[in-house]
This record gives sequence, structure tokens and C-alpha cells, in this order.
Amino acid sequence: MPRAPELHIFADAQALVRAAATLFVRIGQEAMRERGRFLVALSGGNTPKSLYAVLTSQEFAPQLDWSNVHFLFGDERAVPPTHSDSNFALANTMLFTPLNIPPANIHRMRGEDSPETAASHYESILRGLTATSSGQWPMLDLVLLGMGEDGHTASLFPGTPALREQRRWVVPGLSPQGTRSRITLTLGVINHASVILFLVTGGNKATVVRRVIESRADAADFYPAAQVRPETGRLLWYLDRAAASEMTVATDELSS
Repeated sequence: MPRAPELHIFADAQALVRAAATLFVRIGQEAMRERGRFLVALSGGNTPKSLYAVLTSQEFAPQLDWSNVHFLFGDERAVPPTHSDSNFALANTMLFTPLNIPPANIHRMRGEDSPETAASHYESILRGLTATSSGQWPMLDLVLLGMGEDGHTASLFPGTPALREQRRWVVPGLSPQGTRSRITLTLGVINHASVILFLVTGGNKATVVRRVIESRADAADFYPAAQVRPETGRLLWYLDRAAASEMTVATDELSS
């Protein structure tokens, strides 16, 4: 039976990303100690941008052997890798280049290809990287996720076919706005990760945060983020006070 989510509420976004960076480093160190490498799937958005700035700082950068970190992506927009909307472009500028990550350790989704071709190609990359047996799901060490105001996560949007996929690891996604064509990991991959970490900030998401976390039984019918339920791993929600402002639990007791 899946474990209950672990909630951590922080005074502001800055405190949240510092805590996320600390957890990132700790999980990475443990993974390298146990398996010799660290497999992490990145997300897009503004909060990861702040996280990258902390990870590349003089305080945090020396804490990991970055040559043993393999970077994957939870989703990507169907745009070239140099496009301003590309999740890869953001990570490349703010994380990979400052840390001198070896190109062989960066596994990007090919947003310049058709979504179906890119999804199939990325699943092949994942299978080769994880050497997962047929009929099994891969186990990533860490999956970073955000959540939109509609409750979507990665590029899993409400009411879209990607949410119902039970076999494939990577599929095309469809956004109702912005860059509509996407590529995304499926819930099967996400839910088999060792650690899943949601990073959510801002009062504009407070209502959905409450519904997803406090009403999980029916929330899954409306909000893709509520379908993130790890099989055996840990699920953590890092929220700033604005994002947690509508929760009815005793937030003072949960605060970090």
C-alpha cells in the first residue's frame, strides 16, 4: 500500500528551494553510495530555475560528484532544444553548463521531432539506461515535479489520453494552452521512482493543493497530480506558505 505523502511547508520560496537542494544532494549521495550513480528526472517551470541556481552555488556544487549524475526529463515541449520554452534549454543554461556535466550524462527529450517519434526514442533511452527487464517499470532515484493551477503535473493534463496509459513509459502529451504538443513520462514511470518531490509555490495554487492533498480519494478524477501515488517509494510535497494557505491541517505542525 502506498505510503502517505510527506508534507513540508516553508516560509517562502527561497527556503523551499534550499531545502530541496539539500534533499537533492542527500538522495544523490545515497544513490551513488549504493549504485554508483544518481538518476534524476527534472521538471520545467520557475521553481526548478531557482533550484538550479542553488545547486550550482559554491555552497552546494562541491557536495556531489556530478560526473555520476544522469539527468533525465519528466516532460518537454515540442520545440527545438534552443527554444526559450524548452525545459532542456533552461537546464542546460542554468545547471548543465555551470556544472560542466558530461554530455553523455544528459538525456534530453527530442522536442524537435514529432511527439510520437520523440516519445518512442526516449523510452528506448530509458530502457537502455536502466536495463529494466521486460514487463517491469524503471526505478529512478528522484523525480522532480511541479503542479499547475489545473492540477497537471509533468505534461499530464486533465482529461488527456496520456493519463490513461498503463504500458508505455513515454507518450505524447497535449496542453490546453501554450505549446500544446508535449512529450511526457507516464504515471507508471513516475510512480515507481524511489523519491518523488513536488515543488509548489504561490497562492494561485492553494485551492488545488488543498484538494489534491486533503481529498485524494476523489481528487484523482479531476487533478493529475493526485494520481501520483508511489508504489513503494516516498512522496514529498514541498510547499511555501502561500501554496499551503488553504490547507485545513495544522500547518504550524507541518512547517519546516
